[in-house]
Amino acid sequence: MIDELHVKNVALIQEATLSPAQGLTVVTGETGAGKTALLSALKLLVGERADAHMVREGASSLSVEGRFYTPSSNDAEGVVVSRTLSADGRSRVHVDGSISSVQQLAQTVGASVDLCGQHEHQRLRVAANHRKMLDAWMGSSLSQPMEAYAQAWRAAGEAASALQAVREAGNMSSEEVDQARYVVTRIGEVNPMPGEYEELLASVPRAENAEQLMMSVSGAYQALSGEGGALDALSQAAGLLERVSGVDEGLGALAASLREASYVIEDVSRDTRAYRDDLEYSPVNLAEMQERLGELQGLMRTWGPGMEQVFEARENALQALAAYDSLDERLREAQAEVQAAEEALACAAHELHDARSSAAPQFAEAVSAQMERLEMNGATLECSVAQLPRESWTAQGPDAVEFLFKPGAHMSARPLGKIASGGETSRVMLAIKVVMGSRDDVETLVFDEVDAGVGGSAARALADVLVDLSKTHQVIVVTHLAQVAVAGTCHYVVSKTGGSEPTTQLELVSDTNRVREIARMLSGDVSSMSMEHARALLQERA
Repeated sequence: MIDELHVKNVALIQEATLSPAQGLTVVTGETGAGKTALLSALKLLVGERADAHMVREGASSLSVEGRFYTPSSNDAEGVVVSRTLSADGRSRVHVDGSISSVQQLAQTVGASVDLCGQHEHQRLRVAANHRKMLDAWMGSSLSQPMEAYAQAWRAAGEAASALQAVREAGNMSSEEVDQARYVVTRIGEVNPMPGEYEELLASVPRAENAEQLMMSVSGAYQALSGEGGALDALSQAAGLLERVSGVDEGLGALAASLREASYVIEDVSRDTRAYRDDLEYSPVNLAEMQERLGELQGLMRTWGPGMEQVFEARENALQALAAYDSLDERLREAQAEVQAAEEALACAAHELHDARSSAAPQFAEAVSAQMERLEMNGATLECSVAQLPRESWTAQGPDAVEFLFKPGAHMSARPLGKIASGGETSRVMLAIKVVMGSRDDVETLVFDEVDAGVGGSAARALADVLVDLSKTHQVIVVTHLAQVAVAGTCHYVVSKTGGSEPTTQLELVSDTNRVREIARMLSGDVSSMSMEHARALLQERA
């Protein structure tokens, strides 16, 4: 909902402020006064394309600011939007003080405002929007078939993706199959075991240096445990100190330390002897280990850099061959799943199509009743629901929904966007909005020239419908009809000053000033008779 609109330097508007009512706001003024400039300013705030020619002559830039209350706004202050456009065409957008884009503006604020002008790119003229309107009107009655269809649509998509994956797995060329078989065969011939390479890396250097190791280890053992070795020397030293420990207790402590050291040396001596006893020198075994190490390193040169990558290459090749060899069976299973999912989708699509087809005549009848209220010379609306071929289905359903306009009882119904005039289209939109009521996701409706070609009793009927619509929406209407103007909750008048630099002004009128404006609309002047008529019209709406 629009709370306030402030405009500077847009076309002939130097500065103006519009604070529309929550219900029906009417904007009137003589032709050429500048009502179009006001609508152009509003278009800028809802994300429509900017044109540098909109900048007031002599001004360096224009600016439009507005406060909106949108469904996504949780702030009691609303959303504050500003847009500036320089005379050289550069545009800037700010939302709540932060830099934004025109696209974001259109998606947020623009989604809550519908501009229903005679020459606008109206949503009603785009058949793709008709399904959304019908679905919104159906409300909860569409929930169950729509949810069932959505689930079936997702399942069919997943099944199709799974089938495609199986087909891609089966698209291995003969060269790829041969390569996978070579990987399995070659690595299988060597048959590496986990941890084997690391163990060989540690064992081969020992085997290659067995003689040197034997000499060093044996010498170390003899130095520790041989006759006159370290253990004998420690034992002799400890005994000598123990003999005189009674004279000096400190020597006993030293003897104890030597005994502890001997225990450590005994452990080292025992481990050294075990290492010596296990050490074997066999040229045959060494050659076998070196050969085996070379085989594993050959695998790593091809599929490495490490054995981990070799094992991974073998596993990938095995999986590819398994998928290739079982392709026929997996393909049959995937195709069966697709068929089952498509059958379920077709069933859900049928239910959804039936629900829309049943609701469409009721919707069209309700809209046509409002069109009759608007005295549209017997014109009616028809709602066509056609089920599309399977390849044209979308996540929203299998249907193409289109509104058809029937100018008279004995005339053919044709696409609304191609046959209805601008004024007729605006009034059809008005009728649809009344029928949709609170189910419509658009909060603010702006009608321009909805009264084109309307007069007499039809003008009063148009006013009645606008009043009804303002009970569920914020409605702003630019009108030339006094019967519509008197129905407004608030009334703004657009006027233009004379002189060499004309300026458009916007004024909120009430009381006598409003009576004078209604009188002008009725007869083109402000006579006592037209003023009396104006008061009577206002009194009827009071």
